[in-house]
Amino acid sequence: MIEPIKYVKPCFMVKNKTAVALALVTSLFFIWGFALNLNPILIKHLKKACELTYFQSSLVDFASYTAYFLLAIPAARFMKRFGYKGGIFFGLLLFSAGAILFYPAAGIRSFPFFLAALFILFSGSAFLETAANPYITCLGEPEAAERRINFSQSFNGLAASIAPFFGGAVILSGTNLTNDQMAKMPPAHLTSYLNKEASAVQLPYLIIGLVVLIVALLVFKTDLPEIHEPDIDDHSKPLRKQVWDLFNVTRLRTGVIAQFFYVGAQAGIWGLFIVFCDKLAHIPEKSAANYLSGATVAFMIGRFSGSYFMRFFNPVKLLATYAIINIMLLFAVFFLDGKVSVFVLIAVSFFMSIMFPTIFSISIRGLGSRTKLGSSLVIMAIFGGAIIPPVMAKVFDNSNIHYAYLVPIVCFLYIFYFAYKNLAIKKVELVTAH
Repeated sequence: MIEPIKYVKPCFMVKNKTAVALALVTSLFFIWGFALNLNPILIKHLKKACELTYFQSSLVDFASYTAYFLLAIPAARFMKRFGYKGGIFFGLLLFSAGAILFYPAAGIRSFPFFLAALFILFSGSAFLETAANPYITCLGEPEAAERRINFSQSFNGLAASIAPFFGGAVILSGTNLTNDQMAKMPPAHLTSYLNKEASAVQLPYLIIGLVVLIVALLVFKTDLPEIHEPDIDDHSKPLRKQVWDLFNVTRLRTGVIAQFFYVGAQAGIWGLFIVFCDKLAHIPEKSAANYLSGATVAFMIGRFSGSYFMRFFNPVKLLATYAIINIMLLFAVFFLDGKVSVFVLIAVSFFMSIMFPTIFSISIRGLGSRTKLGSSLVIMAIFGGAIIPPVMAKVFDNSNIHYAYLVPIVCFLYIFYFAYKNLAIKKVELVTAH
């Protein structure tokens, strides 16, 4: 995450050029939000098409979130050398290439190929997410910067609510054969069935890749303003030493861990959501995708309402309260079945909503000139999304889905601990970074 720009003078642009730049950069929020929230559909779909265990299918999240972990700091350094426009353009090219590679991956029905394509796609997303939030603040007057960021971030929430509905409609077939049914099929018929399932992702991801490529070309052709930031890095110390010094800051260290657990919990809860609907409420996969859209809408409502509540309540106390509520809701999920359990899980999404930006903002508080590097470390904690979902899937493979949903309780317990240790903070300036 790049340090927010400190204004000396705003960028001078012709008004219509500013509008074009704002539209292009705002589209990035939609692009990465859409791709990330297609993952729960992919987990369910590729498990069927590639004949995977739940643990193997959870590697969809592993490949996606590992890209954030590995690319956060390199993306920041790339943009320091080539500028924000160069970083955005390169990120879009990576994103487009990863999406287009779904076509040959589905053609040969290779799960490792799918994972490689996902890694490339989300490497591009890491570049976009590292650039977009600070860059959007330059596109207009400084006093309207917060309003622009929140406006752009709303498109991320819009994408999150649309993606599961879109994926359920155009990717999921609604056909689910049992292992016994597949075992009785002639090999040629089984292969034909699996190839047809795999091919369902080809056209959607090809279209996504081409649309993103068009956006990349528009960015390349558009006269985007470049941002010149003061060089505040401590070049007297190697990067490893700077990182180690930052980890001695208790608030940042515990914040990185809290963010790791939060992103892991979110990815795991949504990644198994469609399977959860099937196992506990016998909801068909296409309908389950609509319920998942409902969960993401609840998440978006929770983020807007949470921002409003923070005008009247201490944000850190609100974080602690939401963590406790989610712990109680997940315990309820353990004992419930049927559609009631699905609605309780949707409520969990509502109370997850404020956690990422609140943890982020608390973590980097007081870092001063080290904010840029500290922010990158918190972004790297997105790696939790690569670890917690496979743990939940492994628990599911070895027991049942009820036990898998006990795992996020541990995550929210740590988030509560983090909030409790920072109760002295009275005000949090939210950073809408994810």
